[in-house]
Amino acid sequence: MTLDVTAPAADRRGHDRSYLVIGLVAVLATGLLALPVGALIWFASRVEPGIWPHLYDTVLGNYVVTTGLLALGVGVGVTLIGVGAAWLVAAYEFPLRRTLEWALMMPLAAPSYIVAFVYTDLLDYAGPVQSSLRTVFGWRNGADYSFPEIRSLPGAIIIITLVLYPYVYLLTRTAFLAQSRGAVEAARMQGLSARAAFWRVAMPMARPAIVVGVALALMETLNEYGTVDYFAVPVFSTGIFHVWINMGSLEGASGLALMLVGAVAVLLLLERRARADRRFADPRATRAAPARQQLPTGRAIGATLLCALPVFLGFLLPFTLLISSSWHRFDTLFSGDLARALLNSLELATLAALIVTLLSLWLAYAGRLSQAPLLRLGTRLASMGYAIPGSVLAIGILAPFAAFDNALDAMLRETFGISSGLLFSGTLFALLFGCTVRFLALGFGATEAGFERVPRSLDDAARLLGSGPMDLIRRVHWPLLRASSLTAALLVFVDTL
Repeated sequence: MTLDVTAPAADRRGHDRSYLVIGLVAVLATGLLALPVGALIWFASRVEPGIWPHLYDTVLGNYVVTTGLLALGVGVGVTLIGVGAAWLVAAYEFPLRRTLEWALMMPLAAPSYIVAFVYTDLLDYAGPVQSSLRTVFGWRNGADYSFPEIRSLPGAIIIITLVLYPYVYLLTRTAFLAQSRGAVEAARMQGLSARAAFWRVAMPMARPAIVVGVALALMETLNEYGTVDYFAVPVFSTGIFHVWINMGSLEGASGLALMLVGAVAVLLLLERRARADRRFADPRATRAAPARQQLPTGRAIGATLLCALPVFLGFLLPFTLLISSSWHRFDTLFSGDLARALLNSLELATLAALIVTLLSLWLAYAGRLSQAPLLRLGTRLASMGYAIPGSVLAIGILAPFAAFDNALDAMLRETFGISSGLLFSGTLFALLFGCTVRFLALGFGATEAGFERVPRSLDDAARLLGSGPMDLIRRVHWPLLRASSLTAALLVFVDTL
């Protein structure tokens, strides 16, 4: 007796239609989300001829070098802290591990420019640290001693790293926990030490998640304005606003923004090609979490301190200083205006997290089903909004929306004598659309990394048993992607808020 697993013809036709609908919706969505990038390209194409020679002769070289150093420093910093902390909490047992496992995410709640303000007040010449040192050692002024300058490029690298490492930590921790328990244990049985098993087994398998986390941190770094402006660090983001506001050239600012987007796109393309033929999914992976190793007392204390240090520097210390400075005005937090602002912010962040997470799941799934060049190009363009400064991105969104609103209003006035008003550019829809474009890279990166850990053999087996594309994602992929999707939703919620 043989088992016939061939789906009926009617079912196959229905499945084919489902694949087509999924692909078409994904292409339309990416095309719409890439609209702001298209608007910036249009603005940049209209730049005045004299802008670029002037920038090239004066500040462009400095912007390129300083931005590159900032990105390099932050990239190394977030990788070391994020991957190290993720491996410690995923693979080892030590005091306060459960508390630190979620506390390591807390620096995401602190905007980097707020942390920059706090550390400047703390470490500047008139701050308590230098004042105490002068009192203790009898120094009269800054000429009597040397103290690192916080408002500098190294200071900006440290501040931004302390705030952004949770991107790498969250995604990498999820990847480590999703790995097969047997993979690392098999490596240990072959005689590898714990360190060697980490470098040769766990780290390579978590590479997609690490790369996505670092890419998100770098895009946020390139987009950062408050910290680098306050520290007087000449990078592309401050240069964009200089060209826009001081030189009065939105077209030139759009051109600089596109240079940022292009740099990020090239880095992501090179990395994607480097891992194109490698497999990061373990078909033998079980749902059981990896067994944690109990560390000896000395190493356990060291692991606790290593995980607690970034939490203390990136969240606890700035939060404590902010509370102490604002305690006498704490009652204003419950005033009507601030309470309404908080509720509006929570509503916006919740809606943005839901929309981005669902859209990321759809786009990543469509990309798994089809390698069509148009879909891949649209997805990459739609994910580039995270590298564009928010104000410039807002112009790229409002310009086409306002043009559509004005054209529709003019047509309705001419035809029916009525006004439609601002249907898109002045509504919550425009704000949610902007947040979706801005933070799609967060959700899509986390979701795509989750898909890469799912063996394609599961898809093939489900199709042989007659599952269509919607059954496949509902019954096979979603149970395996819940952690990645929740991570994506959390990142988008916090960043939107």
